[in-house]
Amino acid sequence: MRSHSTLPLIAIDYTPAVRQSAGIGRIIRGQIDALLALDPPFDIRLFVVGRLTRAERGASPRPLTGTPLSERNMVRLWHRLNAPLPTIDTFLGRRPDLLHATDFVLPPTRARRTLLTVHDLAFLFYPEAAMPGLQRYLNVVVPRSVARADFVIADSAHTARDLATQWQVPADRLAVVYGAIDPARFHPVDDPAAGAAVRARYNLGSAPYILTLSRLEPRKNHVRLIEAFARARAAGIEDHLVIGGGKGWLYEEIFARVKALDLEHAVHFTGFVADDDLPALYSGARFFAYPSLYEGFGLPVVEALACGLPVLAGDNSCLPEAGGPGALYVNALDVDAIASGMVTLAQNPALRAALAAAGSAHAARFTWARSARALLDVYTNALAA
Repeated sequence: MRSHSTLPLIAIDYTPAVRQSAGIGRIIRGQIDALLALDPPFDIRLFVVGRLTRAERGASPRPLTGTPLSERNMVRLWHRLNAPLPTIDTFLGRRPDLLHATDFVLPPTRARRTLLTVHDLAFLFYPEAAMPGLQRYLNVVVPRSVARADFVIADSAHTARDLATQWQVPADRLAVVYGAIDPARFHPVDDPAAGAAVRARYNLGSAPYILTLSRLEPRKNHVRLIEAFARARAAGIEDHLVIGGGKGWLYEEIFARVKALDLEHAVHFTGFVADDDLPALYSGARFFAYPSLYEGFGLPVVEALACGLPVLAGDNSCLPEAGGPGALYVNALDVDAIASGMVTLAQNPALRAALAAAGSAHAARFTWARSARALLDVYTNALAA
């Protein structure tokens, strides 16, 4: 039997997995945990940029390597001051054969091969939807990281095309590894008690509801959704609108628009939704609305489909990949189109049932085992290059 010291060393940035509760964090947790379950023939080391807390150490399937400086100071040292030392290899104690940077930015490294995951290019296409400082930072470090990386992973075919178009990443350096869901968690919840408990926990009342779920930020298009909801209510739908997710940035207009349209009785803000509550919250909705302006993968769409919901989605970016035949697609920039889609789904149970059935089969394709096998193929090809 070979010892770990004779195996190729793969260093993986696990930072988003322990510091981001949803979105990218969920994708990295799912992919890497499933990869480790495959027991690949590599010496895999997980690292976190910044000092580790006790809770973070306990949140990992493998021991974690941290850095002596905080994440903010390491980022400042590496990417703002452009200081090449210390490299992440210093803290690992061995030069990696492959380093996988999982969250847009490649740290200084002497690894023999480097791999970078770019989840989306929203900061490039919708600069007004990001905080100015973050947008400026990403516009500098992401293209620089893409240029330095030997190989690049995208979360969807659409994001891969964006990378090829914007920064001329050649096909032989580019791979698509989709995110996924756990079917043991995301499935229809038929237990009335569980549904009632979630309604009570988030003060949703008893009215039928349309659900949307994401961090409150401009790119998610909440303002147009709220305006469309007002028009759909005027057209006769009785549903309420439940907006799940914590506050991100530039969210003040969302609350202001609800008040201006006199919808405070019919629009419910849950704040951050605990993972354990998500399946019942999805399952209790009439349908899921996700007219986002741009997505890298669209994980909530797949989660909703797996829970038996039809979806109203934007017709842009990767959303048709995520929603497949389980969604009704509309122009996310057109309030009337969103409103018409809401009325159509609210008043057409046969269409909802057809979309839900097709969507459930589509969502079953997105498993973590399948995602991990695709990631393993990328690692194997990168090491053999």
